[in-house]
Amino acid sequence: MPDREFLSDSRVVVTGAGGFIGGWLVREMIARGARTVRAVDVKPKEAWFQIQSSAENVVADLHAPDACARACDGMDHVFNLAADMGGIGFIEGNKAACMASVVINTNMLLAALKTKPARYFYSSSACIYPAARQHATDDAPLREDDAYPADPEDGYGWEKLFSERACRHFHEDHGLPVRIARLHNVYGPNGSYIGGREKAPAAICRKVIEAKLSGSREIEVWGDGEQTRSFLYISDCLEGIFAIAQSDVPDPLNVGSAERVTVNHLIDIVEDLAGVKLTRRYVDAAPKGVRGRSSDNTKIRERLGWEPSIRLAQGMEKTYAWIYDQMKSAR
Repeated sequence: MPDREFLSDSRVVVTGAGGFIGGWLVREMIARGARTVRAVDVKPKEAWFQIQSSAENVVADLHAPDACARACDGMDHVFNLAADMGGIGFIEGNKAACMASVVINTNMLLAALKTKPARYFYSSSACIYPAARQHATDDAPLREDDAYPADPEDGYGWEKLFSERACRHFHEDHGLPVRIARLHNVYGPNGSYIGGREKAPAAICRKVIEAKLSGSREIEVWGDGEQTRSFLYISDCLEGIFAIAQSDVPDPLNVGSAERVTVNHLIDIVEDLAGVKLTRRYVDAAPKGVRGRSSDNTKIRERLGWEPSIRLAQGMEKTYAWIYDQMKSAR
């Protein structure tokens, strides 16, 4: 189980800190007693999802080697979450931008070689898994060993898999203490729900809320709604990150829920929360990703004695409430 004293009185840098997961991670590190938390993101601060006043908040483009050197300077732990990414609509339309994140991780690894942190954590993704293992809605949950032979999501998935390999070789050749989490479909409050980078749970919340507030009784659904996924609530994601970071396991580990559902069932959950029943207009030509994906948690359970525990209905209740408040206040 994760040790809440792991970061106590330590100096930590979080890259991608203006993003959804990064913002929550900075907040939790401060709560766990980190002495210094350096939060770094390329976006202007007004675009960050969360800002903690007690953190050292830095705007910097980590594609530049000197920015990575400054980010790592004096830090005991490095948590690299910086990447250009979003939901399936974004990553299918921005493959070059996603691939360019390889430069960030490479520069961060080189900077860490000089500063010698106690941990270098890298945030990878379930998008590294081969498409051939995700063709059917009932395909077996993805195991870490399924990553090879490689055929990941084009663009974003290849960037993540390449960066995993870079971490592995920096560990093997230079002894850099890397730790890697393959995150599966993270959702929760304080994230994107509009603009093109949002993922399915937030997008569906937004669509249902729009229909509820406008009086419409129809929503658009990408695909036929029968594609399957498992969704990881943000608090489980944070616990998984900390469990991996403090462990002695340098190999990638899945951090994902084992609760697999169809997109149609996800919509059912949100409709129940909203108290509405909507007509679904299915758009087969829209981006929809792989047919079926879920997480096999055998390895993280055996190696770390931990796995996610938040049920989808429980996490969606909190997510829906937050998005509803944002949209209601905006109206």
